[in-house]
Amino acid sequence: MLLGCIADDVTGASDLAATLVREGMRTVQVLGLPDAAAPPPEADAVVVALKSRTIPAKEAVEQSLAALRWLRAGGARQIFFKYCSTFDSSDVGNIGPVAEALLEALESDMTLYCPAFPTNGRSVYQGHLFVGDRLLSESGMQHHPLTPMTDPDLVRVLQRQTTHPVGLVAYADVAQGAAAVRQRLAALQGEGKRHAIVDALEDAHLRTIGEAAADLPLLTGGSGLALGLPENFRRAGLLQAQASDTLPPVEGPAVVLSGSCSRATNGQVAYMSARAPSLALDPLSLARGEQRVEQILEWARAHLGEAPLLIYATAEPEKVAAIQAELGRDAAGSLVEETMAAVGRGLVEAGARRLVIAGGETSGAVVQALGVTALQIGREIDPGVPWTASLGEPRLLLALKSGNFGTEDFFEKAFRLAPGGSA
Repeated sequence: MLLGCIADDVTGASDLAATLVREGMRTVQVLGLPDAAAPPPEADAVVVALKSRTIPAKEAVEQSLAALRWLRAGGARQIFFKYCSTFDSSDVGNIGPVAEALLEALESDMTLYCPAFPTNGRSVYQGHLFVGDRLLSESGMQHHPLTPMTDPDLVRVLQRQTTHPVGLVAYADVAQGAAAVRQRLAALQGEGKRHAIVDALEDAHLRTIGEAAADLPLLTGGSGLALGLPENFRRAGLLQAQASDTLPPVEGPAVVLSGSCSRATNGQVAYMSARAPSLALDPLSLARGEQRVEQILEWARAHLGEAPLLIYATAEPEKVAAIQAELGRDAAGSLVEETMAAVGRGLVEAGARRLVIAGGETSGAVVQALGVTALQIGREIDPGVPWTASLGEPRLLLALKSGNFGTEDFFEKAFRLAPGGSA
């Protein structure tokens, strides 16, 4: 193992794994914290997908450190802590606390943070995160039901989460190349800063940052930062094999489960619901027992075998706010995740074999309920979202989509591009 990765949710882990595969690293995604005694899979890169983005910071730190111990025991030469390209985190964590704990465990003095991925519309300028042409705080992320992002200044956001000072490697340094980035990082370290937000406006900047960080024991960022990492290992003569993104065809009914309430997923759900059998979950009805898992499965089983069907809890911000006001934010989120997990398990028992799952929390809950422990990474459907195949039986095709990713027709496109042909 060359690169050991710790991701704070399942969809982000798939996004990272797809990037590494595309850049020539044989990559395996492990779902959940591996058994400490379990041998690592044979791969150039291993991505441990935790479900730690919204849990208490202390638990996120404990899980991340356990993943680190396992990856280091497997021989990982560099560690990459992966979080969302929209820097999702409350002011008390979990990005800062996890990164500081990993730094201490690795006995390292400094790390950098770069959530940018311009291909997917995420860029950082003067430390401010943009989604497309909008500041993070105006992108729709300010309405996120679990991690509302209302401050686009990442230096300021991260400083509220860390005990050591945070600095900035600005665009002017990044544009001058890897040597200038290294020089700026060294200057910040000399000022007593252990954390550095790094600007990036183009994918080429991510490659520059990756080259500059070749000797850092710990890197943190979105999946885009991984563009610059494989070449470091290749340059050192450690990476020769070319990755394969070919998955075996899997036949069987197709299903979309959507728990994300992001702006992009709202559009995708609206597009598909006008074209396919669709059922909306209502958290208030679920809480009152008026809508039950068995009723949902009864409806779904009646439609399995037709064109892909859609089950969704996606809603506009106003409705989400009203639901949270009545049930509480955490209770509402848990109710949707538990329902989707039970529905996903029931659908696979009924024969479903190809699933698209939208939303990081939803994806984590569903794959856990299905007992899936590792994924083979295939070709991307849209940037950052690959088809994957579960290892073990029954063989499943899974596309785990971050809420903000994908074109409007993503769900339809996914099954059209699935190994084995369209549904």
